[in-house]
Amino acid sequence: MKYLYALLFLLAPLFSWADYYPINKHIDVKHYSFEISLSDSTNEIIGTTKIRVLFKKSGIQQFRLDLVNQTDKRQGKGMKVESIMMGSEKLTFTHVNDELLLHLPSPTAVDAELVFSIQYHGVPFDGLRIGATKFGDRSFFNENWPNRTRHWLPTIDHPYDKATSEFIVKAPAKYKVVSNGLLLEESYLGNNVKLTHWKQSVPVSSWLFVLGVAEFAVQYVDQFNGKSIETWVYAKNREAGFYDFKEPTKKVLEFYSEYVGPFAYEKLANIQTPSVNGGMETSSAIFYGEDLVNGKRDERTRNIVIHEIAHQWFGNAVTETTWDDAWLSEGFATYFTLLFIESEYGKAEFDKGIQKAKKAVFDMSAKMPNFSIISNRTAEKEVVTTGLTYQKGAWILHMLRNLVGDANFQKGIQLYYAKYFNANANTDEFREEMERASGKDLKPFFKQWLYQPINPIINASWSFDTKQKKLILKLEQVQNSDMLFDLPVEINYYTKGNASPKTIKVQLNKKEQLFSFPSNSAPEKIVLDPNNILLSVVNYVN
Repeated sequence: MKYLYALLFLLAPLFSWADYYPINKHIDVKHYSFEISLSDSTNEIIGTTKIRVLFKKSGIQQFRLDLVNQTDKRQGKGMKVESIMMGSEKLTFTHVNDELLLHLPSPTAVDAELVFSIQYHGVPFDGLRIGATKFGDRSFFNENWPNRTRHWLPTIDHPYDKATSEFIVKAPAKYKVVSNGLLLEESYLGNNVKLTHWKQSVPVSSWLFVLGVAEFAVQYVDQFNGKSIETWVYAKNREAGFYDFKEPTKKVLEFYSEYVGPFAYEKLANIQTPSVNGGMETSSAIFYGEDLVNGKRDERTRNIVIHEIAHQWFGNAVTETTWDDAWLSEGFATYFTLLFIESEYGKAEFDKGIQKAKKAVFDMSAKMPNFSIISNRTAEKEVVTTGLTYQKGAWILHMLRNLVGDANFQKGIQLYYAKYFNANANTDEFREEMERASGKDLKPFFKQWLYQPINPIINASWSFDTKQKKLILKLEQVQNSDMLFDLPVEINYYTKGNASPKTIKVQLNKKEQLFSFPSNSAPEKIVLDPNNILLSVVNYVN
């Protein structure tokens, strides 16, 4: 197996990594309008989805959406389509194997924009959680990641397609409804029914659509660049939730706006939910697991808030084109959480976080020895992220920052964000922007860290030549693989009577290398990677 990884490493530049979702580059969904009716007497939802589609190619006679079927295996749960209209014309369609195919009455003209209306109903099998909060109160909350939007909304359920959206929700009047974007209407319709209309005018991928319906307490906390900062928590958690989410949201928005680029969305709401355990970065309206609200404003909740807000830039505004590149979302949000911590709470806190991430990488790598950060991944077939996507992805950015320097790293991040703002990107496109900023060829760096699962392990030993007054350092790469890394290694060595170390830098790119340095006396201690900038285990042999 180790020979296979070495071969894949050599061939990595030849691969065009892509997941196997049926991407259709000839159509572009521009806008979704979701009209949904919810009830306390049944878990069935009644929906009408209007979809505006741009056809980039002439001659298209059908196109595909994702929508989960009702099946016996799901105990009758799933969605049943009643009709599909294009204007006043009723369309034929097929709805099998969770695919909805719309058959057009005539072939499309190039650049035609058509609007389709899909009427459907059903009890969601997944995706939209209908049930009790921790207080036993009925609620409706979605969890779309990574490909569960299809359980309750007809969409292109994949990151590559981004669209604006609106939710027009009819629900029992006791509930408040929160969603993406701006609130346009909240009207009592009579018969204990309230209509709530939210609209987001910024395009996002469908897994970032959000709906929360509960007995909320709502606080308008502050504003950031004229945009509302809000807290939505269960009314029974009002005091604790308002306290927990008041900090550090505005400081985080300010930091990322300055470091990366403009905040894309119309508001930022922090929302309590039973549908996730940690956080979910749904655009402009972030979900947090209900148990995170405890009135303590503890470090875990704080760090999850920072992480999910970082996603508004990475994952949301700039979105990976396919799941192969999920590290562009999770690795980035993890590292940018640490960057905010470094800025706000100090270098010591950053160092603690990056060291914790390193330990996590090697612990997880031992359990998942075949997991590389980038490879073919399809949400329909496999898990698209692991903890390594987060922690090793963050470490790759940490090493990249040290390789190109702080100023070039920030410049590259800003170039990347500006170029792919409200669009999609892949790893090569990110690399190209970092190369523009730094003037360095980064292909070797990206290949060795992202496209194979091995991490370096270094054995270090040394001796002192008393006659020639030389320190002789022996470094060996001993990872269980034929693959060898090309690594810049910083070394501090301490001699008797000198409190400050001498620093040397070497390039380790062979299985075993000897380095010699002039020294007046034998070192008392040698430390490899003293500044913790290399993702490697170091074993000191003597």
